[in-house]
Amino acid sequence: MSRSHPAVHPVNLAVIPSHAADIEPDNGIPPPRIRMKDIQGMPGTFTALLLRFLQFSLALVSLAVMITTPDFPSVTAFRYLVAAMSLQTVWSLSLGVVDIYALLVKRSLRNSKVVTLFAMGDGITSTLTFAAACSSAGITVLINNDFNDCDQNNCTRFEIATGLAFMSWFAISPSFFLNYWSLASR
Repeated sequence: MSRSHPAVHPVNLAVIPSHAADIEPDNGIPPPRIRMKDIQGMPGTFTALLLRFLQFSLALVSLAVMITTPDFPSVTAFRYLVAAMSLQTVWSLSLGVVDIYALLVKRSLRNSKVVTLFAMGDGITSTLTFAAACSSAGITVLINNDFNDCDQNNCTRFEIATGLAFMSWFAISPSFFLNYWSLASR
């Protein structure tokens, strides 16, 4: 594979134009670069860990409520909600462990490949979570309002699981936007 490599040419400091002297210090050495501090909510911060814990716990409770409902497999939207919440639970737990590790070793997660993976995973899981919550809400409204058949079904449990799925989506959205923003601001 032939790759192009940038050529580095030393610059003679004696040939610096007079207007450039105003930018650099008197000794000709450029000022040190200042690294931007981590914005709370980006990967490897305490706020990111809190968001991951919130996503995990809401998705886990929604999953538990839906699985313990005996007639959820009869509706495809509810099975889709169980699948999406399962994926959300695993994703949030795994990234929560990564955030805990980054906090323990005091390491910033600014690698562009890692942030790309986080942003893509958060985007996919948030889209799936939102779609599953919307489809489950539609079926719940259909059963409750249109069929008036909540007495024989577990509408309250379906509504709780759907509401928790929406709250899980609200918790993953800031993670997605902050990861995407940190990726786009590179």
